[in-house]
Amino acid sequence: MSLNNTSNVFLDSAPSNSNRFQVNVINESHESSAAVDNNTDPPHYEETSFGDETQNRFRISFRPGNQECYDNFLQNGETAKTDASFHAYDSHTNTYYLQTFGHNTVDAVPKIEYYRNTGSISGPKVNRPSLLEIHEQLAKNVAVAPGSADRVANGDGMPGDEEVENKEEEDKAGVVKFGWVKGVLVRCMLNIWGVMLFIRLSWIVGEAGIGLGVLIILLSTMVTSITGLSTSAIATNGFVRGGGAYYLISRSLGPEFGGSIGLIFAFANAVAVAMYVVGFAETVVDLLKESNSMMVDPTNDIRIIGSITVVILLGISVAGMEWEAKAQVILLVILLIAIANFFIGTVIPSNNEKKSRGFFNYQASIFAENFGPSFTKGEGFFSVFAIFFPAATGILAGANISGDLEDPQDAIPRGTMLAIFITTVAYIGVAICVGACVVRDATGSMNDTIISGMNCNVSAACGLGYDFSRCRHEPCEYGLMNNFQVMSMVSGFGPLITAGIFSATLSSALASLVSAPKVFQALCKDNIYKALQFFAKGYGKNNEPLRGYILTFVIAMAFILIAELNTIAPIISNFFLASYALINFSCFHASYAKSPGWRPAYGIYNMWVSLFGAVLCCAVMFVINWWAAVITYVIEFFLYIYVTYKKPDVNWGSSTQALSYVSALDNALELTTVEDHVKNFRPQCIVLTGGPMTRPALLDITHAFTKNSGLCICCEVFVGPRKLCVKEMNSGMAKKQAWLIKNKIKAFYAAVAADCFRDGVRSLLQASGLGRMKPNTLVIGYKKNWRKAPLTEIENYVGIIHDAFDFEIGVVIVRISQGFDISQVLQVQDELEKLEQERLALEATIKDNECEEGSGGIRGLFKKASQLNITKPTPKKDSSMNTIQSMHVGEFNQKLVEASTQFKKKQGKGTIDVWWLFDDGGLTLLIPYILTLRKKWKDCKLRIYVGGKINRIEEEKIAMASLLSKFRIKFADIHIIGDINIKPNKESWKVFEEMIEPYRLHESCKDLTTAEKLKRETPWKITDAELEAVKEKSYRQVRLNELLQEHSRAANLIVLSLPVARKGSISDWLYMAWLEILTKNLPPVLLVRGNHKNVLTFYS
Repeated sequence: MSLNNTSNVFLDSAPSNSNRFQVNVINESHESSAAVDNNTDPPHYEETSFGDETQNRFRISFRPGNQECYDNFLQNGETAKTDASFHAYDSHTNTYYLQTFGHNTVDAVPKIEYYRNTGSISGPKVNRPSLLEIHEQLAKNVAVAPGSADRVANGDGMPGDEEVENKEEEDKAGVVKFGWVKGVLVRCMLNIWGVMLFIRLSWIVGEAGIGLGVLIILLSTMVTSITGLSTSAIATNGFVRGGGAYYLISRSLGPEFGGSIGLIFAFANAVAVAMYVVGFAETVVDLLKESNSMMVDPTNDIRIIGSITVVILLGISVAGMEWEAKAQVILLVILLIAIANFFIGTVIPSNNEKKSRGFFNYQASIFAENFGPSFTKGEGFFSVFAIFFPAATGILAGANISGDLEDPQDAIPRGTMLAIFITTVAYIGVAICVGACVVRDATGSMNDTIISGMNCNVSAACGLGYDFSRCRHEPCEYGLMNNFQVMSMVSGFGPLITAGIFSATLSSALASLVSAPKVFQALCKDNIYKALQFFAKGYGKNNEPLRGYILTFVIAMAFILIAELNTIAPIISNFFLASYALINFSCFHASYAKSPGWRPAYGIYNMWVSLFGAVLCCAVMFVINWWAAVITYVIEFFLYIYVTYKKPDVNWGSSTQALSYVSALDNALELTTVEDHVKNFRPQCIVLTGGPMTRPALLDITHAFTKNSGLCICCEVFVGPRKLCVKEMNSGMAKKQAWLIKNKIKAFYAAVAADCFRDGVRSLLQASGLGRMKPNTLVIGYKKNWRKAPLTEIENYVGIIHDAFDFEIGVVIVRISQGFDISQVLQVQDELEKLEQERLALEATIKDNECEEGSGGIRGLFKKASQLNITKPTPKKDSSMNTIQSMHVGEFNQKLVEASTQFKKKQGKGTIDVWWLFDDGGLTLLIPYILTLRKKWKDCKLRIYVGGKINRIEEEKIAMASLLSKFRIKFADIHIIGDINIKPNKESWKVFEEMIEPYRLHESCKDLTTAEKLKRETPWKITDAELEAVKEKSYRQVRLNELLQEHSRAANLIVLSLPVARKGSISDWLYMAWLEILTKNLPPVLLVRGNHKNVLTFYS
């Protein structure tokens, strides 16, 4: 195809077969030939609406005069074919512009379904094309149906998703969801407006005065408002499920904080039901007293009425959230009428009876007199604040049913903050009005009027014609300070205030009765406390926690029957405050962690204000009741420790994780500014384990000297075709790191894909680590099969040792008698486990089939067998299975299995023999010393072997002892070996010669031409010249093995200086022969060679 840039004409050199993976380049110039009408208006752009996809998927603004060409193809918002030859992906027609962007590519456009969690209740999750699918070459045998690929590419889902969506809609049909008014505003207002409004607010104004009374209300509101802002921020930072305060805290701070506060918050709500019901029962009993209609006695009457009430409330709750919501609306109406009744009563002229009780309507003198405080004995600002503050709580009533809200992210902030504002205005209004109308003390006697000529005090009542001066000397029954029924007296119709009290107590009880099971169910669903999993089950369309309702009912009934709530009430208030404190701290913590995932839609919050709110909540806890605060902290601390110990298998992306990352990053960066010091040296190891589970012994011995002190990275190199290697590597990364965590091995897993093993290790040696936390030691297993291995494997093995030394990295080679690789054993065990699972599944199916009734018979068995994927095996699989079945566990290589776990066991009393033959900076000595600090090796003593002169053994022993004491390394014994350099015996040397015989060139026995030809063809072989040049070194390796056999055959572990092969001088096969003869027939051996930089110092 050629493109003429001077005009909007496509010049196709040849017809092309259009397909869905072909993108035709088009000219988007606005100088279209269809619009050459000298129109000078600015260009118009297409506008796309991403609204409801079922109606008008696209809204297009057309250029003047061009709408007709679109009308031919646009019908009800969809493109229509007007010609049989029209192709859906024809870019040569105007309909090309009507297709959804991305219709002609596998790459998907952004859509919400890609970002949902699996099992989301808001809609199905759709998997976008993987990076591999859009990056790799397209398979030639993939057939794509026209239209289906377009649907998938645009996020319309995979085949079958439509059925899932329909099913989701059917499931949602009967679900009751609430908006922000009925779901949050109504509940919060009812919960905040408690019985305190009608009974205790007047007393608070009498004690603190109007000024401090309003300050108490504002201070309480400040606490709840800050908490409300924090709640709003957290609730708008992602989709909110059911669980209220527990959900918000647990998803922000993690399961430890969420699990501890969730349990006590649910319990507090359950006990709060009893508190509110008892408050209601007490009011009813007072009415019964006035009418002499007592049933038994006051205490038992409270129990009877409370029990009946909580049963009725349980019935309303179990009937469903819709009935409960209707009951809440009715109670709110009654409450609003009662409040309005009070305000109306303040302007109704007072009669003589009400005046004698202290009510004089609005009077400036009363306002002035009541503005200041008048605390009675034992009362003060904080004690009065402690009494009022519980009246301001209840702001989480809406958030607690977050799972039943249509849009929690919108409803919780709007409903909660508006409820706080309305209730605060109401509290302040009632406080000011009652303080301006009613005097502090009144006798209630209409005879206490002032007679002309009488001396009167300067009180406001005196100026209004009443003398209540005797209240100074004797208790009075009326006035703000004495009468809790002031609002009933002031109101226009007293019984409405009683109805308001009933409404306030019952609505709060009903809200708590609903909140407790909802929070408890969410807690149990997360399976943080496994013993409580029974209560996670929900019933009906709304997933009602009926079991939780019953549990809440039992708790409430128990405390109602106890009828001693005065002691536990402060603890419950502190439980709520602890929740508020953690919500505020969650908001602060999430902001402080600076996680990119912290993006709350509700922006009216500040991290430092949230922190201040958390501190304020903690302070208020102690103000209300110090011992209750201590009890709350102790309970929360023990629950936190329990959840931390159990380590629930959840990952919610909490801010704790984010802050851990930030802290680790900051520490790593800070570490880079500090120069390394020898006192802080620690082995930081790259361990070539392959898969960590395949060489556990190699990992165990390395972990023994790196645990809690150094870096340990388990590395694996995938060699082969890059595509297959990368796929295999990516698929196993998480599994292998999880294996390390499960086995409590403090190590990382890293893998690379490379063309050869040496290149992969070289990449790991250079790129692994971070800043100062870079590996300084390479740990590898000894290549036991080196004699049978291909040449390239030996070259790679010895090559990585050379590479490590080139990068100034120490090397540790570990050898055990049985070798390290147990991958074959693991494979057989996996096959046996699969067979056992299939056998158990088949037995369970047969057993179920035998228990079935009816004519299902053998059909049921085959049906269940097919469900369990029990199919007839292929001949190949059958052959392998028969082989495995014939194998008994006892036929495994038990020695190999036992050897793989030898470093997991406690070593017992023994020795670690350190043959410190060459000074490598001290690594050969440091590693065994660290081992003796470990629990499994602490009973092993260090024996030090060094080379020396035969005539200076004692002097050199004293010198070594002095050096070790300066290093502060304890040792059991020191041996000076003076006969290292003598020749080994003939039998040992013969073994070595036989070992290297297959790899020798023997060029001295051949003519020069033949010798040169052999050198060119087999340059890896050991030449006679090389063998002669390093003969003394070869003698030394053989002689050392004789000495090791003599002195260290019974040691638990041998740590030995690793001989270094000079590059270009020592052939690979000769070096492997050295290592073989040096460590032959010995206990576990660590061949160690540091990078010849000091790792030990005796300076402070």
